[in-house]
Amino acid sequence: MKIMVVDDDKTTRKILGLYLKGGGHEPVFAENGLDAIEKLAANEVDLILTDLNMPYMDGIELTKTLKTDPSFKDIPLVMITTENDEAERSKAMAAGANGYLVKPISADTLNKNVKIFAKKN
Repeated sequence: MKIMVVDDDKTTRKILGLYLKGGGHEPVFAENGLDAIEKLAANEVDLILTDLNMPYMDGIELTKTLKTDPSFKDIPLVMITTENDEAERSKAMAAGANGYLVKPISADTLNKNVKIFAKKN
């Protein structure tokens, strides 16, 4: 599966990319929501994992933008963040996120959830 990882932290992108490669997936990287939208125009992906707090366009705005765009609305999108807060989770889900995972996350947990969200769609 081709999976976009959207996170402003280079180390987090690298770690999640290694986890996904270990699970047999092909990661595509973006540094923020605006970068993700640009890269989605050139890359067809099966799933998007996005951080919540990022500069220029955060995960909530990215989710709202993608879920209202006919070209991208059916791509499952999972928020993956350090915010272990019910209010933030509720905002993400209300924006259209298909799931919400909290960092730090293990490779096993990440790849199990990738399978779950891929099967739902």
